Amino acid sequence: MRAVVFHGPEDLRYEEVEVSPPGAGELLLRIDAALTCGTDVKTLHRGHPVMIPRVPTVFGHEFAGTVVGVGRGVSAFREGDRVVAANSAPCGECRLCAAGRPNLCEDLLFVNGAYGEFIVLPERLVAENVVRLADSLPAARAAFAEPLACALLAIDHGEVEAGKTVAVFGHGPLGCLLAMLAAARKARVLLIGKAGWRMERVRTLGLGECLDATASADIVADLRALTGGRGAEVTIDATGRPEVWEQAMGAVGRGGSVVFFGGCAPGTTVRLDSRRVHYEGLTLSGAFHHTPETIRRAVDLLETEAVVPDSLLTHRLGLEGVEEALKLMARGDALKVLIEP
Repeated sequence: MRAVVFHGPEDLRYEEVEVSPPGAGELLLRIDAALTCGTDVKTLHRGHPVMIPRVPTVFGHEFAGTVVGVGRGVSAFREGDRVVAANSAPCGECRLCAAGRPNLCEDLLFVNGAYGEFIVLPERLVAENVVRLADSLPAARAAFAEPLACALLAIDHGEVEAGKTVAVFGHGPLGCLLAMLAAARKARVLLIGKAGWRMERVRTLGLGECLDATASADIVADLRALTGGRGAEVTIDATGRPEVWEQAMGAVGRGGSVVFFGGCAPGTTVRLDSRRVHYEGLTLSGAFHHTPETIRRAVDLLETEAVVPDSLLTHRLGLEGVEEALKLMARGDALKVLIEP
């Protein structure tokens, strides 16, 4: 098959790769749709020892496909099934899995290979994190299941519900998915970003009130003014920038929750008003990755059209266009790019 293979930082090649038949417990999928991700951009530039411990490997991790081969012992799926697969599977045995936190599994198995014509799904992934799709769900929309599941975990951490004000910092694809989920729960959404074509596009989506951080002398003060001086019940960072983490903490109200969804670079430090955290009973939490449960809930949200993220797709390219797609992402000229093998 043809595939886009990651050989190391700044070394991405479009080449021929052998397709192996599925072994015991495995599935062979024909990939129908794949999506670009900001993590792919970062990985291309600096590598990712956790998600890609070995190279070369077929790149990409957001996809939906059709089963074209079934390994011995697999009874839950058959050829012709349309499915979405997560990009990881927990072990189910470590202390964190036992504690109901499989996203933090001590032996999390990561799977890459979205940017190819086919992919073999390993046994553990087939058992834990592959979901059959309704015939009515388009593959391009189904491929949003993985990032949507990550956003859903953050929304759960913040206990977002109807009537709460939720401030989302960052108007990239994940910021938009977070806003969509909050809006679906009937929360008031304040989405903070920067002026430009992306902000204008986001405004047309009607996700909530959009604020231009670059036009504000004090975005925290502006957010508090919009909430009667109280601050938001929930603030979520989707930028991974330390100064924005601090803004998220500044904009949350008494008794509120701050969710750190965007990961900062290793070694980053942020300032913390410990008095506020203590005396105002703030909850600070990090939200990383997804779980088998949030993957299934994400698929359900997509199938019922409670969340319809199609408008985040700004470009459509073939496999040979993956490198160009990632360049578009890196320049800020795209939100999500649909890759169709």
